[in-house]
Amino acid sequence: MAMIPTIFGNNRRSSLFDPFSLDLWDPSKEFDFPTVTSFPSLSRENSAFVNTRVDWKETPEAHVFKADLPGVKKEEVKVEIEGDRVLQISGERHVEKEERNDTWHRVERSSGKFSRRFRLPENVRMGDVKASMENGVLTITVPKVEMKKPEIKFVEISG
Repeated sequence: MAMIPTIFGNNRRSSLFDPFSLDLWDPSKEFDFPTVTSFPSLSRENSAFVNTRVDWKETPEAHVFKADLPGVKKEEVKVEIEGDRVLQISGERHVEKEERNDTWHRVERSSGKFSRRFRLPENVRMGDVKASMENGVLTITVPKVEMKKPEIKFVEISG
């Protein structure tokens, strides 16, 4: 400890000038950022909406959506296509039944209603959408309209 001068004090955790101090400045502590608990409308019951993760990829044949829905049965999920090419995935995760003699130490899994909406491009076949659910992953396949390649007609050049 003789390498650090006594000018920094004996308490290394709280010394502001000690470059080897264990007390790091966190700039986010200086500001009061809103959190999920700051808004009553985003309580635990509604936080599932925030946590529903969806991947959307486009292949040459279709648009494929994959949503992580662990612990949700396929009967609890709705996949709808609204008139103006809007795909909606919605459902509800139910709260686990609580026993009187149980002591909860941590509750991190979200429950409640969730809903995600995606505007589909114009090149999709709305009537041929397929959905399947396996191991908590919902897969929605939206086939694309086959684009006809333009017919090329050669024109003879005269003269």
